[in-house]
Amino acid sequence: MTEFRMHGANPEKTYAFFSVPMPEKVYDFSTNTNVLPWDGELNIDVHKAMSEYPDDDSKELCDIIAEENNCHPDNVLVTNGSNEAIYLIASYQKSKQNCVIHPVYGEYNRALKAYDVLHRNVRSPLFIEKSDETVWICNPNNPTGKYIPEDELIALFEFYKNTVFVIDEAYRDFLYEGRWNLDVNDNSKMIILRSLTKNFHLCGARIGYVLACTATIKALKERQPTWSVNAVAQQAALVYLSDKGYLQKTAEFYKKEVPRFIGELISLGYEVTPSKVNFFLVKTDDDEKLIKFLLRRGIVVRHTRNFIGLDGKYIRVATRSVEENNIFINAMKEYS
Repeated sequence: MTEFRMHGANPEKTYAFFSVPMPEKVYDFSTNTNVLPWDGELNIDVHKAMSEYPDDDSKELCDIIAEENNCHPDNVLVTNGSNEAIYLIASYQKSKQNCVIHPVYGEYNRALKAYDVLHRNVRSPLFIEKSDETVWICNPNNPTGKYIPEDELIALFEFYKNTVFVIDEAYRDFLYEGRWNLDVNDNSKMIILRSLTKNFHLCGARIGYVLACTATIKALKERQPTWSVNAVAQQAALVYLSDKGYLQKTAEFYKKEVPRFIGELISLGYEVTPSKVNFFLVKTDDDEKLIKFLLRRGIVVRHTRNFIGLDGKYIRVATRSVEENNIFINAMKEYS
């Protein structure tokens, strides 16, 4: 199977690539966004938001995010999704060696390559060089679902004192246990990325943020395009963040459903990676055969051909509703 798309969440292209007719009903297990619906109301004047310039400093959002993370608003930069943050950070890495812990989200390498940044790919933090290096870690990890606990991260920071760590926590809100808050106030060696798109159904709006020391935030802001974060995204994020119970419901759902879902697949004889978030890997001897089998049953999964170290030996599966997960389990039972 040749490479056809870096990310999931595009069933139409997947069906077209494999020349499998797309059924009327499709279950998209390739997208690892929040499956729980939000039942609040977005009372936004969309016309006004679209016709006026947005707040270039996203001040209201910065204030709320700072309060939740026990830091100053100057430690926060709101971005056009966490992807913008990745490219902003990469733009400052030209003079430094960068190290990317794999398997991982492909945009880190893509951003570093775009700015001609010298970088190397390693499979473990054990291979970090004790030098002036910038290390990229996705935690919780995409695509494996594994995460490094806070005490292990702090031990890394203390051992590699000259290293800058970029910690991508895009899936932090899907952790159903072991959640933490790292202190960024005066730490110039740590840059944290967060996403508001996957947990709050804002993938189309594009919004995320960076937590870092004030000097780092100031530098990133200088290269961020003016009015980067649109007004609709800002206002929607404000509404979602005011709902304190929604993320708790999300955590409670996945804490119960992820182990059940994985357990059912293991009972069928499949090898599944341990995961603390809403997605996981299933090992396969023939990924193309399995993907096509599932497509014919209206089930879309994420291939792993472009993840260094996985090379198509797994499929990534997102946890969806109980009913949808049971449909996937039955399909895998048939496949086995």
